[in-house]
Amino acid sequence: MAVQGAQQKMVKPKPLEQFQWEGVNRKGKKIKGELSATNMNELKAQLRKQGITPLKTKKKPKPLFGLGGSKDKKITPKDIATITRQIATMLGAGVPLVQTIEMIGRGNDNGNIRKLLSDIGNKVQSGLPLSECLREHPKFFDDLYCDLVQSGEQSGALETIFDRIAIYKEKAEALKSKIKKALNYPIAVILIAAIVTSILLIKVVPTFAEIFEGFGAELPAFTQFIVAISDNMVAYWHLALGAIIAAGWAFKRAYANSQDLRDKVDAFQLKIPVIGMIMDKAAVARFARTLSTTFAAGVPLIDALDSAAGASGNAVYRDAIQDIRSEVSAGMQMNLAMRNVDVFPDMVVQMVTIGEESGALDDMLAKVANIYEQEVDDLVDGLTALLEPMIMAVLGVVIGGLIIGMYLPIFAMGSII
Repeated sequence: MAVQGAQQKMVKPKPLEQFQWEGVNRKGKKIKGELSATNMNELKAQLRKQGITPLKTKKKPKPLFGLGGSKDKKITPKDIATITRQIATMLGAGVPLVQTIEMIGRGNDNGNIRKLLSDIGNKVQSGLPLSECLREHPKFFDDLYCDLVQSGEQSGALETIFDRIAIYKEKAEALKSKIKKALNYPIAVILIAAIVTSILLIKVVPTFAEIFEGFGAELPAFTQFIVAISDNMVAYWHLALGAIIAAGWAFKRAYANSQDLRDKVDAFQLKIPVIGMIMDKAAVARFARTLSTTFAAGVPLIDALDSAAGASGNAVYRDAIQDIRSEVSAGMQMNLAMRNVDVFPDMVVQMVTIGEESGALDDMLAKVANIYEQEVDDLVDGLTALLEPMIMAVLGVVIGGLIIGMYLPIFAMGSII
């Protein structure tokens, strides 16, 4: 028996392999990605746990001649969300914590993640609590993450806590991706329009201007206006570009160093048509998701509100949640405190009221988060559909106006002839 026990201890865990998959999510949308697992069955189990029905799965092909192997890439929040989901899945399968961390680290092709998990795994193996080990890496594991893990250690429900953290991280990253999509699309199109217009004014219009000089007749007013803009662009484009770069750098520096400026930018964002509505609903979704996750994990409501204030992502909501925290600390019910700050929609306040009265506040907040995350998703899709014709119209007016302005003198000559 002793020999068998020794042999069992010597059995090494199977290494993780990288798989590529395609599947359908709960909304029926086809998605694809990559995931680490010990085998194909575990991969499918992980996907089903995330609400994804796998259609195609295969091992990620290894590069020829060892080229393009492991790289020390930057660790992103998305990486942390993936690691968290893997830990939750493996703990749920009964794999010990140290072995789980070791397997995930070995199976990852990012050298920095391997180093991070190796350090955490070694310290956990030496007897330190996992929450303490994570706190030594605040760049990747914030206070909220570490507090939740600590509550899981204290309650003996680490597997459940990691599942909740994984859901929280996945939802947060999905929400962040939607907001980036809403902001990046119009910015990219405006930038391209500005570049195309600048090239026309600096390179094309001067060529037409030289041809017009030989006409010996007065140019139409619109053409003169465009040529004047072109002359200024040709003469001062380097100064204009330098001023734009300097202004961008100065704003970025001031934004990083001034809390007051960041607060004003946050308040301004909420007032922008459509974009402001998206930011507003995203802040409510973050508040509800964070508070639901922390409160369900056994964190006291006061501390949970503190975490929700930091995670809201907007100064207006941060200050409002801090005011709610102060009033709840003084003994007021949360729904009344939320009504007093006059920031949250009535529907949210009503659902919190029901949650407090029924003793199911975390469930009600989770439902609020789901509703508002779906609304953000719908608004982003609607914004994209709305912006496409508007941007095409603006580009048509600007570039079409330049072309018409350049051809007006030619049309005038044709009518004279």
